Amino acid sequence: MLRVSVAALLLLITGCSATDGGDPSGPASHRVTATESSAAPAPVESAPVTAAPHACAASALAGMDLAHRVGQLLLVGVPVSDPGAGYTALAPYAVGGVFLAGRSSAGLDSIQAGVNRLQVAGLAATGTFLHVAADQEGGFVQALKGPGFTLIPTAVDQGSLPAAELTQLSAVWAGELQRAGVTLNLAPVADTVPAGIGSANPPIGASRRQYGSDPAAVATAVSTVVTALEAGGVGAAIKHFPGLGRVRANTDISADAVDGETTADDPTLQPFVAGIQAGASAVMISSASYPQLDPHDLATFSAAVISDLLRGRLGYRGVVVSDDFGAAAAVQSRSPGERAVDFVRAGGDLILTVLSDDVAPMTAALVAAAGDPGFAARIEEAALRVLIDKQDAGLLVCG
Repeated sequence: MLRVSVAALLLLITGCSATDGGDPSGPASHRVTATESSAAPAPVESAPVTAAPHACAASALAGMDLAHRVGQLLLVGVPVSDPGAGYTALAPYAVGGVFLAGRSSAGLDSIQAGVNRLQVAGLAATGTFLHVAADQEGGFVQALKGPGFTLIPTAVDQGSLPAAELTQLSAVWAGELQRAGVTLNLAPVADTVPAGIGSANPPIGASRRQYGSDPAAVATAVSTVVTALEAGGVGAAIKHFPGLGRVRANTDISADAVDGETTADDPTLQPFVAGIQAGASAVMISSASYPQLDPHDLATFSAAVISDLLRGRLGYRGVVVSDDFGAAAAVQSRSPGERAVDFVRAGGDLILTVLSDDVAPMTAALVAAAGDPGFAARIEEAALRVLIDKQDAGLLVCG
């Protein structure tokens, strides 16, 4: 199913001719062929990014200069109360995606109206419609509330529901986001918090953001939610690969989040495999440290984690998005430009920052690094992945 609601709506607003040229299999283009397992996830053959059958995405990429390609790699915070005004500072950099930052109780109609105005500006600046991302997990992490938005329970509570009920409710939540104009939900959380840790796990367990303590059960819930989001016209971004369930510090406020246990054969990778198999549009990378996977660097800057494990061993083909590179304490030892370049060099595609002031230094650093032909090719590959996902979402304008 193609996620075409935003483009279809904006036809009425702008009078533009939008042709998605999409793959009839829609989100399934991101799936891998790994089989479900009750133990460690099985390695699968990696598949490189390819334009076929995404001619619209390939055409859009060919028509972009380096600055516009770099712009497609940015997902930048704008105020949820007035996203169009927030985009004014981003338009000169052709930023291709925004994150609705903050919390709103204004309701669905208000968010929809703001996103409509935002998309008109985004199309003028970039030649594509924007990815509009939100944090709509449930419980403490539900950014959009008010009339038209259902109050979503915590993931712990969601995980206790019968499968049929979670399927039904997830479809309702997806429909609300789709009508509001959100194209990418930064959810569901695929982290497994072991029973022995619970609330001692600050980023996930303390706020009941996990679906459970058994990886197999978490995998089932993640698959259910991803399927409902994608079928409902909203991309799902499963997070935080390779898992934040064992850490004892929060990467938002600490540089000391370390998981010394997770390996490439860890059962806690099952929920991520399940989410990928269900058609997740994106995988968000953790900013914690995983010495068993990479003793030298954070996951978000690690080719061993992104290129070797996620893309190579697990065969993931879709968009890889960072966790916040703006305010998060875990990445502050690097400059904004270094964060952007190091993430893309490791295999990442979409750079999330809640701070609009990061756009100028990140853009400058990426453009400068593209003086190396190898890195320029990496930018091209990442931009194509983002554009392929936009084509699947109906966010490209092609003749």
